[in-house]
Order: sequence, then structure tokens, then C-alpha cells
Amino acid sequence: MAYYYDGPSHTFSEYLLVPGYSSSQCVPANVNLQTPVVKFQKGEEPALKMNIPLVSAIMQSVSDDNMAIALAIEGGISFIYGSQSIESEAAMVARVKNYKAGFVRSDSNIKPDQTLQDILELKEKNGHSTIAVTEDGSPNGKLLGVVTGRDYRVSRMELDTKVCEFMTPFSKLIYATQGVTLKEANDIIWDHKLNSLPVVDDKQNLLYFVFRKDYSSHKENPNELLDASKRYVVGAGINTRDYEQRVPALVEAGADVLCIDSSEGFSEWQKRTIDFIREKYGDTVKVGAGNVVDREGFLYLAKAGADFVKIGIGGGSICITRETKGIGRGQATAVIEVAKARDEYYQQTGIYVPICSDGGIVYDYHITLALAMGADFVMLGRYFSRFDESPTNKVNINGSYMKEYWGEGSNRARNWQRYDLGGAGKLSFEEGVDSYVPYAGSLKDNVTLTLNKVKSTMCNCGALTIPELQEKAKLTLVSSTSIVEGGAHDVLLKDQSVNSVK
Repeated sequence: MAYYYDGPSHTFSEYLLVPGYSSSQCVPANVNLQTPVVKFQKGEEPALKMNIPLVSAIMQSVSDDNMAIALAIEGGISFIYGSQSIESEAAMVARVKNYKAGFVRSDSNIKPDQTLQDILELKEKNGHSTIAVTEDGSPNGKLLGVVTGRDYRVSRMELDTKVCEFMTPFSKLIYATQGVTLKEANDIIWDHKLNSLPVVDDKQNLLYFVFRKDYSSHKENPNELLDASKRYVVGAGINTRDYEQRVPALVEAGADVLCIDSSEGFSEWQKRTIDFIREKYGDTVKVGAGNVVDREGFLYLAKAGADFVKIGIGGGSICITRETKGIGRGQATAVIEVAKARDEYYQQTGIYVPICSDGGIVYDYHITLALAMGADFVMLGRYFSRFDESPTNKVNINGSYMKEYWGEGSNRARNWQRYDLGGAGKLSFEEGVDSYVPYAGSLKDNVTLTLNKVKSTMCNCGALTIPELQEKAKLTLVSSTSIVEGGAHDVLLKDQSVNSVK
């Protein structure tokens, strides 16, 4: 006989937080949103934490290298989509890791006998205005000079002009030598008003560059999420089919954390993938798994060695798995049950496995509810797809700007690996739709507003950290009538355009 769960499953919109006592210290400026990303032993610090509890979904229409950089600046992590070639995904990861660092290995290099035309082509290819001139054109060759935008004027020079004729020669460069610390390098940059500082060894071979913009960026964005080498943290999606080839490429490119992307994660395929990673890399490579919606699913993946577990089936705005296949669970109920299993597992083993709520977030307050219910962080697709930094087109539909947004289970994405159950390697039916979402502007502005709401609500609950929120939160189910009561009702709303004129 089939197993029946007691009671219906619920969504976030069916819950509200009941305020708790707030001391005078409970102000948004004092709230700390730092949260663990990967599992850790009791009494130890996790190997990877975020400064905000937001990650972007593993989707073609959401997470590329531009999104990853923008979100890392704010303190979160993007998981670059895996439904592309291994080479393309690895290149996106590499671009994020090379975008900013304390000591940057030069990836724009040229020989002295090449031409201005070669300089322009290299700048177009890599987007960098600082180009190292080395004896052999390699990243670690003998440094002969540097070319920046101040060294040439296209309108006044022939394109076949040799680089050695207009570069700033080594003899005129201010540089640092091997062993210099990052603080010392930044001091040199500021003392001499430089934009970049080459670092060479005792044979004049180029080792790295240190850039002024990287120092300035951290001052302007104190929450930015950096690795030990001062590079942006980035995640990457993998599947349970080509992981033996994809994982090594992503690790080589510098991915900080991986995540198995699947519509349903309670499967032997996920364990096989985790086993491969553990056998090849031990615990040095971090990998999340999922998605699951109950205690059994969580325990299976936790025992398999997952570094975090994703929760949610069918709750995404573009997901039609529930109506197509009849599987899934209300997101709030799923998070509550899995969080309880996570806490029990921690008590029994001393290992804390973070959980990620994936899907079902419609309003900003749903994020706070998910955290209060036990999620360590949330994964968002539709939310991030609306921003300038998402990889999709902005279009004008009936006078309103929209962004394209499609599911990984749609024919457009053709991501059969995410839904494959050992079959022939093709989508036999769709589990996602192709759609539009309202354009919302920049990621920074929207994330700042969203997190201000989260912090304010946490203060209403008397909590200054996410663990404290989970301990103190009081949640209540609401009726359908209460949901209506919670919004504007029984009034005639003013037209915003008329109101703005007044």
C-alpha cells in the first residue's frame, strides 16, 4: 500500500513570521548574513562560506560568467550552467577567476615584433587594456615592456607599427620583485599613482600583475566573496553523465564548488558522481547534490558525501514537473522536514550539512521564511533572470521591457542530462517552459533592496544572524482569507503616473 503523508504540503505564501522581542541592538546594520556553503565538523569552520545567503540557479538563462562576477561582488555565488560544452563552461569559470585577483597571471601577452593591429585584436579578444610585452610572448617570459591605452592612438598610427616602437620599455617601468606582499604591492601602486604593477623574478621574467582596480573594488564592495588568492568565488553545475570529463576541466579552471544539477536527486546516479569525485579528489573538491524533498532523500545524499543538499521539486516559476509528472512537494513543507533531518544528522554524527532551498521564492519575504525554516541559503532563478547581468535578451513587449527566461527542462534548453534516468539521451517531454519576466535593472540595486528587507524582518524576530533566526523564529500558517488580508485591499489604488506628477 502506498505511503501517505499526514496533512497537505504547504508553500511559503501560506506562512507568516510572528514578531519576537527586539532589543535596541536589533537594527539592520548589525545583522550578519554570513552562512556556510559546505559541510563541516562540529567545532570547525566550514571551508567555504558566503556573506549573503543567495546563489543563482544552474540555468542557461541565469548564470554565466557575468552573473557570477556581479553576484560574487555582492557576497554570493553563481553556479554557471552545465548544459553547454565542457570547454565553454570551463572557459566561463576561468574568466571569473581571472577577472580579479591579488596577484594576476597575465593572459594578454605579445612579442615586441608584433604590431598595433595585434594589440587591438588581443584587446578585443580578452577585453584587457594592459598588455605585457615579453620576449617570447608568453605569460612568464622576460618582460620587455608594457602597453596600455596611453601608449598608442589608432587615429595617428599605422596598424603595422611594431609594438617595440610605442610600448613603455622595462627601463621606465615601476615594478616589484618576487616575494613582495600584496600590501606592499598596493602601497607601491598608491605611492606612484599606478594602475598596474608588474611583479618579476630575479631574471626579469614576468610573474604577475597587481591592479589598482582590484584594491579599489574591495574597498567599495566589502562583502565581495574572494578565495585565498583574492579571486572571485564561483560555482559550476555538473550532471551525472559526463562528470568524468567535466569535473576535471572545471577543477582545472578554478571552480570553488560544484553542484549536481538534476530535477530529482534521490538516485544512484548522484552517488556514483559523488563517489567519483571523492575517489579522485578526496574532500578537496566540494560538491552539492539534489534535489530532494524529504528526510529520506536528504539522508541518502548526506551519507553519500554531498557537501550541501538542495531542496525542491517543481516549485520554480518555469518548472512544470508537478503538472507533467505529478511529483513534488510544497516547498515550505519540504524545507521544514529536510531541515529537521539535517539537525538530527548533525546531532548524531557531528557533521553539519548545509541545505539550499531551490524554487518557490516569489516574494522577497519568502527568502526570510526559507531561512527561518532552516535553509542555510536559497537558490534563485527567476529573481536573477530579471537583471542586466543575466545572459538573456531584453525585449520590449507592449511597451514594457522584459527579459527572456526559460527552464532547463524546456526544449529551448535541451538539457536532457538534468532529467535523464539512464535513457537514450534526449528529452521525451518538456518539464519547463519558455517565458518572459519583467526587466528589473541592475543586480546590485535589487539585491541591496531585498537584503534590506531580510535584515529588517530578522530584527523584528529579534535575530542578528541566520542561526539565531532559525532558533528564535515563530511561524504561523495562515488561511486563504488571511493571505488576501495581508495585501492592499478595500481601497482604490492611485495611478502611479498621476501621483508622480502631483
